[in-house]
Amino acid sequence: MNLKHLIISAWSALHTNRSRSALTILGIVIGITAIILTVAIGQGAQDLILNEIQGQGSNMVVIRPGRQPKGPSDFGDTLFADSLKLSDIEALKRKSNVPGAADVAPAVIVPGSISYGNETYRPTVFGWSTDFMGEVFNMYPERGVGFNGLDIRQLSSVAVIGPKVAEELFGNEDPLGKNVKIKGRNFRVIGVYPKEGQSAFFNIDDVVIVPYTTAQKYLLGIDYFHEVMVNISDPGLVNRAVVDIEATLREQHGITDPDKDDFFVVTQEGMVEQLQSILNILTLFLASVVAISLVVGGIGIMNIMLVSVTERTKEIGLRKAIGATNSDILSQFLIEAVMLTGLGGIVGVILGVLLSIGATIVLGHFVGLNWAFSFPLAAAILGVVVSSGVGIIFGYYPARQAAKKDPVEALRYE
Repeated sequence: MNLKHLIISAWSALHTNRSRSALTILGIVIGITAIILTVAIGQGAQDLILNEIQGQGSNMVVIRPGRQPKGPSDFGDTLFADSLKLSDIEALKRKSNVPGAADVAPAVIVPGSISYGNETYRPTVFGWSTDFMGEVFNMYPERGVGFNGLDIRQLSSVAVIGPKVAEELFGNEDPLGKNVKIKGRNFRVIGVYPKEGQSAFFNIDDVVIVPYTTAQKYLLGIDYFHEVMVNISDPGLVNRAVVDIEATLREQHGITDPDKDDFFVVTQEGMVEQLQSILNILTLFLASVVAISLVVGGIGIMNIMLVSVTERTKEIGLRKAIGATNSDILSQFLIEAVMLTGLGGIVGVILGVLLSIGATIVLGHFVGLNWAFSFPLAAAILGVVVSSGVGIIFGYYPARQAAKKDPVEALRYE
């Protein structure tokens, strides 16, 4: 038999049992669909986060406490490190230490809820600087005002809230001038941010900003910071500023060996590379997990092909009786398996793309994210190739069993 005749014979056999063929490839379809969906959403998340970071400007330098993370699981450790203190902030603000620094703003994260009267809500609460938030995110209060450096120095109990927080706690009531409670302490609302939606790091509509000094002393009871942001006056000075920042902090902490740094500095470029690495690893991990379904689908195909070989024993005997070789029989059943899995791969890619587009629409219109659809071409090609490979791997044993049948015994089979 030539290849064309083998393909026609294989397709005819599959077409004869359309329902069984469709059920057979279901595992492959689900596996490829899940992989395409995972990779597309992962790429969309990566694009969204990186665009948000790049939107901050190339003159931003972030300092975090603790040793530099080597993997995703290490990032939580920086929240518990206490190596960045007020004396470090004062040293970084001195022009003699970091000439390129235009502004330095530390930040702390405050877990917990906020309440007003009988209403309680759990937003994202930061001890930070509203002036610096304006410089970084171009976010200024729509109503009221932000707090200033005097409020930070005097540990004022004031807060600027997002519109979602205002809606949840106050309804139609004007929140300006009202007192909300955070960890049992009253904070006067002096400003409300405009509705902006989700950024890469937090939902601006769902945020509460209080002076970081107040958060440190009265809400957390700590004397260190979770993060320090440094705004460099000129993007061209960033690399020099990083060297100055590291030298200043090492001198502050008495560190002579850079390998023993108890802090790490991240620039926009470094942050982009770091996040790309983390997101790629997570996407690959999730894709690997869902790829297990391909193995399950392959086992199902092998079982169905073995059933098909048994059912078509007489056909195999007849083909051999009229001159078909073992190689012809093996090739026909192997082509059937590859056709099944290849078709499953193509259907899976189509479904995965359609579901990815649907997820993009939902995230964009209903969740409020600036999410863009990204077609994972490499994953689509790989999905079809892998699914065909599954057909070869799991189809070879049934095909081999068919080829080994004795023609005389096969013709006698009932």
